[in-house]
Amino acid sequence: MLGARSLGDILRNIPGVRTESSTGDGSSAYTIRGLPLASGGSKYMQIQEDGLPVLEFGDFFNGATDIFIRADFNLAAVEAIRGGSASTFASNSPGGVINLISNTGDVEGGAVQVTTGLDYDSNRVDFRYGGPITDTLRFHMGGFYRSGEGQRDAGFRAYEGGQFKFNLTKTFANGYVRLSGKYLDDRSPHYLPGPVRITGTNDNPHFGSFEGYDVRRDFMMSGHLGDVVTLDADNNPAVLRRSQGQDAHVRSIGVESRFDVRDWTIIHRARYSEVSGGTTRNLVSAIYSGSAMPASLGGGAGTFTYATGPNKGQVIADLGAINGNGLVVASALNRVDSSDLGNVISDLRATRVFAVQGGELTLTGGLYNSTQSYRSDWLYSNHLQDIAGGGQSALINYTTPAGVLQSQDGYRGFNRSGSTAFFRRRYDVDYDIAAPYGSINYRLGRIAVGASVRYDAGQVNGQLYGADLGGGRVGILPVDFNGDGVISPAETRTAFTPLDRPAPVDYSYDYVSYSTGINFRVSEPFALFARYSRGARAGADKVLFSSKVSMTDGSMPDPEDGYDIVEQLEGGFKYRTPSLTVNVTGFSADTEDTNVQAGAITTDREYTAYGVETEAAYRRGPFSLTGGVTWTQAEIVNDKFNAAVAGMVPRRQPDFIFQASPQYDSRKVSVGANIIGTTSSWVQDVNQMKMPGYVLVNAFVQYRPRERVQLMLDANNLFDEVAFIEITTPSVPANGIGLGRAANGRTVNLSLRYDF
Repeated sequence: MLGARSLGDILRNIPGVRTESSTGDGSSAYTIRGLPLASGGSKYMQIQEDGLPVLEFGDFFNGATDIFIRADFNLAAVEAIRGGSASTFASNSPGGVINLISNTGDVEGGAVQVTTGLDYDSNRVDFRYGGPITDTLRFHMGGFYRSGEGQRDAGFRAYEGGQFKFNLTKTFANGYVRLSGKYLDDRSPHYLPGPVRITGTNDNPHFGSFEGYDVRRDFMMSGHLGDVVTLDADNNPAVLRRSQGQDAHVRSIGVESRFDVRDWTIIHRARYSEVSGGTTRNLVSAIYSGSAMPASLGGGAGTFTYATGPNKGQVIADLGAINGNGLVVASALNRVDSSDLGNVISDLRATRVFAVQGGELTLTGGLYNSTQSYRSDWLYSNHLQDIAGGGQSALINYTTPAGVLQSQDGYRGFNRSGSTAFFRRRYDVDYDIAAPYGSINYRLGRIAVGASVRYDAGQVNGQLYGADLGGGRVGILPVDFNGDGVISPAETRTAFTPLDRPAPVDYSYDYVSYSTGINFRVSEPFALFARYSRGARAGADKVLFSSKVSMTDGSMPDPEDGYDIVEQLEGGFKYRTPSLTVNVTGFSADTEDTNVQAGAITTDREYTAYGVETEAAYRRGPFSLTGGVTWTQAEIVNDKFNAAVAGMVPRRQPDFIFQASPQYDSRKVSVGANIIGTTSSWVQDVNQMKMPGYVLVNAFVQYRPRERVQLMLDANNLFDEVAFIEITTPSVPANGIGLGRAANGRTVNLSLRYDF
């Protein structure tokens, strides 16, 4: 898609796919056809690269799949399997599979493109080249490099890095072998919820920005905050770079082969990947009016001074009038360090077509194997800061009336909050999965019927560390971070990981997925179809640090806690002519979901949803139009931890999501737009206040002054709309101070491309 800035920008244009993309280049939330979106990542929808998953589980906490994959000139196509048939196509993907397919050098040539932001700091270079080396050997390589502050005012270079990919294909008389490699070293900011002004009533709320802070352009991770001071994963004092943001480090090598052997087509894909990275972010826990701060933060007494920034050491005379908004934030600078998300994946399948009774019978059988590592440390510190736009926010120190400094360089503690070690954790777990599968499909005349089955068996082993595990584990100790020989009040509140008291993880799970469907071609352009499917998704990290896994022996007392079941029924029609395509699918889904909100297990639920997904494409001469509308009605059936939400609509689930892409092409000029939007939705599961819907327009114009040269101007959020993607405050607050996240404001790029 021309002008797309991230993977989320691309995927949200697939009908039926709901994408909450406001966090930056990664950690977006994805779901499909009414399946719940209780947390981040892509729990029920798997994102693949060249036929294999990037990560086995797409919703690791702050380690979502889209952090570790980039769309650039290597991308040749995007394939999407939506709905229940994906349950047996891949493991842990009952809702859908999105596969990004790489160029393989089928046609000789290349391209280079330089892109710069006209109204924001961004510079990027993309390139690709490929073609034949001999009659039976071809190659492709490509990548990008970028740098800049990014779409929001951060006060530091938040984007830095790039990617390089290559592949080499050797063809034979009956097939081919392809070797591929990838190197990704890139970082981007993680945009989290920030201050939002909320007034009015729950029935008629009004959302906006505070003085000096624009929800579209500002960012609470300011350059004046400094780097993150905390204990590292081994409990040693450390300073972690604030600019790391969402950093991705991937080195992978893969082999793909396809051969025809005695009427069987045998395909094998395998890949070894070293994956690491994580997220450094500023998590706002509460926002206070400076004139009404709680006593625990020095409300009503003492002295406040700037701890960082250009006003460092200056006394704040009137906290209630600071920056024109009078607001102070208690937040946590933290690092979720994913030191190892590596995996080894293999998928071997064989297919044969038989002629049976005048029709075609297709048999497929295969074996999938995966080993996925999950080694992650959650590191925290907490502080006070002001709310200032333009990347100018700074930390604040508090001194009691008796003259005792309660914070150190703006830090109130080197933990998440209070005097506990809450969320200071280490995960050291491996997942081994084996999944045999098979399908049978028969086509006779205008009727095609099929069925498929998959058996997933997983073994989970490892260890967990953290005072959250209980059992007398200690997680707080004093540490002299500044080396002055004196333990300050802030230094007494230092969280550490009790590495001498691990809890084992040792359990297994297994489940069967199946899908069956029928397709009837009524006429050449018109067909009817129906499908019923049952799939599941393994719980992964969402069941750890919970009662579902024993803290003493690591077992799972109830084996069914190891996975969540998804049952789906779909039916509709397809209509295709040379100029018009229309697909309409009605769907219903019953879903189990064990998930994490705010870092702890708060949901153990059943959901139900039904709706209609419509997509269409039309072309007439130089004009084309593609688009889709999805209508969804969803409900929380029950929650084992919170009975009050039964019967409620899941948070941020709109009735309608829609997208449209009109485009006009002439010999020298292409003009187009991408329009996306949603209707209103409840901000939280308690259904007290609604978040407004929005329509965002991304537009481009491309000019080709001569052969092989392209000049393009593109704008995201062309009309600079305020579009809220997330509001975490459940109802209109009495003081008008809320938390939320909005889409980025208007950003404009200029690109120059040369093809050769």
